[in-house]
Parts: sequence; C-alpha cells; structure tokens
Amino acid sequence: MKPALSAAATAAVRLLLLGAPLAAAAQQADRGSLPEVTVSTPRGEVAPFNVPGSVDRVDGAEMRDSRLQVNLSESLGSVPGLQVQNRLNYAQDLQLSIRGFGARSTFGVRGVRLYVDGIPATLPDGQGQTSNIDIGSLDRIEILRGPFSALYGNSSGGVLQAFTASGEGAPRLSYSAAGGSFGTWRQSLQASGSQGAVDYLLNASRFRTDGWREHSAARRDIANGKLGIALDNGDKLTLVLNSVRISAQDPLGLTADQYALAPRSAPLATQYDTRKTVEQTQAGLLYERRIDAAQSLRLMVYGGERKTVQYQSIPPSAQQNPLHAGGVIDLKRQYGGADLRWTAALQLADRPLELVAGLGYDSLREQRRGYENYLGRVAAPVLGVQGRLRRSERNEVWNLDPYAQATWRLAEQWTLEAGVRRSSVHFDSQDRYIVGANRDDSGSARYSKTLPVASLRYQATPDLALYGSIGRGFETPTLNELSYRAGGASGLNFALRPSVNDSVELGAKARLGGGLLTAALFQTRTRDEIVTDTNTGGRATFQNAGRTRRNGFELAWQHETASHWRTQLAYTWLDARYRDAFCLPSPCAASNTVAAGNRIPGIARQSLFASLGWVPPEGWRAGVEMRALGRMQANDANTASAPGYAVAALYAGYLKKWERWEFNAFARVDNLFDRRYVGSLIVNEGNARYYEPAPGRNWTVGLSGAYRF
Repeated sequence: MKPALSAAATAAVRLLLLGAPLAAAAQQADRGSLPEVTVSTPRGEVAPFNVPGSVDRVDGAEMRDSRLQVNLSESLGSVPGLQVQNRLNYAQDLQLSIRGFGARSTFGVRGVRLYVDGIPATLPDGQGQTSNIDIGSLDRIEILRGPFSALYGNSSGGVLQAFTASGEGAPRLSYSAAGGSFGTWRQSLQASGSQGAVDYLLNASRFRTDGWREHSAARRDIANGKLGIALDNGDKLTLVLNSVRISAQDPLGLTADQYALAPRSAPLATQYDTRKTVEQTQAGLLYERRIDAAQSLRLMVYGGERKTVQYQSIPPSAQQNPLHAGGVIDLKRQYGGADLRWTAALQLADRPLELVAGLGYDSLREQRRGYENYLGRVAAPVLGVQGRLRRSERNEVWNLDPYAQATWRLAEQWTLEAGVRRSSVHFDSQDRYIVGANRDDSGSARYSKTLPVASLRYQATPDLALYGSIGRGFETPTLNELSYRAGGASGLNFALRPSVNDSVELGAKARLGGGLLTAALFQTRTRDEIVTDTNTGGRATFQNAGRTRRNGFELAWQHETASHWRTQLAYTWLDARYRDAFCLPSPCAASNTVAAGNRIPGIARQSLFASLGWVPPEGWRAGVEMRALGRMQANDANTASAPGYAVAALYAGYLKKWERWEFNAFARVDNLFDRRYVGSLIVNEGNARYYEPAPGRNWTVGLSGAYRF
C-alpha cells in the first residue's frame, strides 16, 4: 500500500485525524451503538453478528446521503473484500469483484451472484449486471463473501442482494435532483405508503451525463415498483416490477501512451461510433405462507426480457474472414424462473434445529445476431452503421438446483451449520447462419457439481463470536465466454470447462464500545480457472488455465455514537496468484508463457476505506472519506499495470423536518486533491488498451423534498 499512500493519501488521512479527537470525545460522552439490523439468509432474517461468515449490510438511506445515487461504487467502499470500480462507461456497467471473483470481466458482472428483490440479476450462465438497481428506492444492500456464498449456485464467488423498501404510513410523495461536473444530472420522483393490508412504493428516475471523456455520454431511465398485500389468513403477497432503458456511448480503453498524453480522449471510439442500447423489463411475485408455528413456505416466480444492441470497433478488414461474426451484436433475451423454499424450526437432541430445503429453476432463451459494422467498400467504409448479417443463433441455458441447509445449536455456545446444493447448468445452441465455409456449429453442454458447505460457530462471550467455515463452489463459462473460438473459428467454444474452487475461512466478530469489529482470514484454491485466451477487435476468447490461489485478510470497524458521530474503516489484503504456468494465447511459445506465481490481473493486493461523519437525523451534517487502492496488474503476463492511488472526498448538507415536510440539500467534492489515476482496467485487452482513466476533482450538489399526506 505504500506507493498508494502518497501526498494525496497523507492529506486525506490528516483530514480524518482532525475529526478523530472530536469523535473520541463524543464516544466518551455517550456510549452509543449501531442500530440492531438483520440480513436475509435462506433460513430467514439473522443479525450479521450471528452469521458464521462474512456478511455486510449497507442501508439505503446511507447510500443516498450526500451522493449522486447512480452507481453502487459511490457507497459500498465500507465493505471489505468488495472491489467495485466505476468505469465511467455506462455501456459496460460497473467492474465488481468479491475476493477476486469477477475481476477479469471486461463488461457486466460475472463470478458474483446478483439479486434484486429476490429476482436473479445474474442469468443462469453466470453473467449479470447492476444497471437495474434503483438506489433511490433501496431499503438495503447485502454482501455475502466466503464459503457460504456457494449455496447460491453457479458463479457465486460472492453474493450481492438489493432490496426495495416497503411503503409505510400515510401516502408520501417525494422529489429529488442532483447535478454535477461533466453535464451530469439525475432526478427522481417517488410515491409510497400503506393502507390497511396494502403497502406500495413506486420510484422513477432519469440520469444523463455528457461524460468526462470524449464519446462517453449516457442516459438511463429506471422505473421500480413494489406492492405488498397481507392476506386475511396471514399469508403475504409481494409484487415487484422493474424497467430500465440505457443509451450510452462507449469510449473504450486507452493505451499507456494515450493515457499519459490525453486521458480524456477516445480516438478509436469516435472513429467507429461505439455505443450500446439496452431495454429490460422484468416482474416477480413472492408468496409467503405460514403453515403452522414451526413451518413456512416461500414461492418466488419471475420473468423478464432484455434487448441489447452494441456497436464495436472491429476493423472491416478483420470481418473479411468468412467465419467472422461481425462488429454489431444484437441480443434478445427472455428469462424466468422460480424458487420454492420450505423452512422448519425443530428439535434435535433437545436442542434447536432449523431446516431449509428448496428447489431453484432458472432459464434463459437468447436470440443472438451479428452484423457488420460498416457499409460500402472495405477500403473506404462508412463506419458505425449496421451492415450485412454475419451470425444468427438461438441459445438456451437452464438450471435446476435442489438445495438444503441445517442449523443446529448443539450446545449453549456452539452452533453447527451445514448445507448442500446440487447445481446443474445446461447449454444448447442452434446455429441458424450456415453460409459457405461457415458450417453448422450447433451443440450442447451440461455442467454439474455438488456444492457442500459447513461451519462451526463459538459464542465465546455475549459480545465475541468465533467461527470457521469451508465450502466448494463452481463457475461455468458464460454465453459471452463461449461465444467465440480462438483462431476466428465460428460457433460456441464448448471445449471450455467450469472452474471449481474450495474455500476455507476463519473469522471473529466483536461488539466493542457500541461498535462492531469483524475480521476474516481466508484461502480459496481454484482448479481450471477460466482465463482470457485472446481479446482483440471486440472479440474475447477464453481458455482453462491450471490452478490459482487467493489468500486474504479482511478487517472492518463500524461505530456510531448517540451524538451521531459515525466512523467506518475497511481494510483488505488479497494475494491472488496463478499456481500453474499456461500460455496466452495458446499454443505455447517462449514469448507467450504466463509464469506460475504471476498475479491475477484486475485485483488490488491492498485496499483501504476510511470515513468520519457527523450525521444527526436533522440539521447540519458533514463528513470526509478516503479510499486507497494498491497496484493492479493489467494482464496475465504482468507486463502492464495501473499504479495504486488514494483519493479523498468531502461532503456537507442540511436536513430539515417541518410538520409533514422534509427537505434535504447537500454538496460534495470527490477527488479533492485532483489526483490523476486509472479508475479501472480492461483486463488482457489484446491491443494494450487496458486503461480507463478516472476524472480529476469533481463536484455534486443535490436537493430533495418530501410531503406526507
């Protein structure tokens, strides 16, 4: 971390230390404590202190406080083990990884399971996106790390769940707006409340930006709704609806020279007019029934549709290969599924035993087409337009996963927890573009794995808990990773195998002085790690490497006094390396061997977040934040990297409640010391365009008003 803690970091730390004596004095004056909260698990709502694993909860109100409310990266820095980078590229989504899982993703989220109100935002092949998470209507975000995340099935190196708030009380109407640097503007309108057996919340927001870099303008519209109905017999129905529309330019990455000379430029993106549009609508229905005092049932069903069109920067000359799929991707996806879960509170040897058993089903049907991204002659093309059809196929992915989990309090201070999931993922592809040398590339594949987990928790004192856990997970190739074969061959790459990982974790949780201190030591070993083979011209192919190992340590501290001083600290050390040598790309030669011991790219070895704020429920509020991230390798060969950095932020605001009215205003400055740094990396980009620069000093101001009828 030493290189990252430069002058900017030192100044940020000093800002935090200036407030430390005030916070310490406040803690001496009153012994406040964090409010009692719970997190969602298959066995129900559980306090994070009682979970035998690494789990964090970030409340929606905290995520909205003095922030733009557009990206999860704004407010999840206090979660150790979570690395979430804002690419400032709304055509590619956030770069999100948990304990190194998902770090290689060049777009979207993979290796981490995402859920929004219980509906998977990760499709059955393991590819997900955060674009439909509406921060303005969130109740909370929960992040699960470690062995127990394997119980969520394919690509569950970690789990992130978002939950929409429920309407409460008399009808409430609110409006909020925020604007900032680079022509950024966000506004939201929300209606919520409850009456009798019905509660409701409806939120709509619009975000637009001109972008910090050239060719990075974007617009995003989200509508999110939740309706709850309590039935006469005690059962509960919950309907959730979500829709998102995105239109975004793609500035692409820069080479090291381009980044050094003109970090805001996007020469290739401007030439090809690279861009992406997304339309997604989904709905889900949750039915909860209490059978008797000891048993309950929960049924969730959902369905949705997502359309994506993306224009890439592939040269027309490369598309002369008759097997090439073109430079325009046109995807239409329909997805759906169901999850049926039974829970029971029983006794075993006169000790409490909780059982959970369920069956999950998810399906995806995809119509994938590829077109040339030019018209006219190759020597003088018109770029950035849709040309001839070059690919057409119908793909299906589905999984059927039974699972079970048991929690037995075998003694007063000891709790044993174990679970298992049998995950089976099926792929089928029907080729509908058979022209000349482009033969029929239809095919199918099936990946299955039994995923056991277990933990032992010891409650040493009422305020100290120790635990150990172990588990196995697996990660199948996604449809995007299967989409291309090396060497320009057509058809899906069914030679890819799923990776299998074994994780072990030791942890401690302690309530100290009204705050919560957590620590975890972990190791994950993976076989058949899926890695990049080639990544050029908008086409990425993948292969299986050998073994990898991730050793890590996480430490977090959260405290809030009765006088409303809030302190948050999160530190992560993660050493992620390849244990076996492999070749990039294959076949092997002396110049393309990735040596055993190389660092896995896209993963910072160390990260630190610290914040100190005064956040009373009414009146003036203010705070300071600091984030530091260590050096990250940009490729498997470890020949290019992004240096570590540290940035600071300041915010201040005023909140006033008057009878039925509530007003809130804030101002915020990010990258306070105008640090120049790389915000995210495009891992293994074949043309060495790895770097996605972050903006310098930038500002945000916002206001909101609400009226309770």
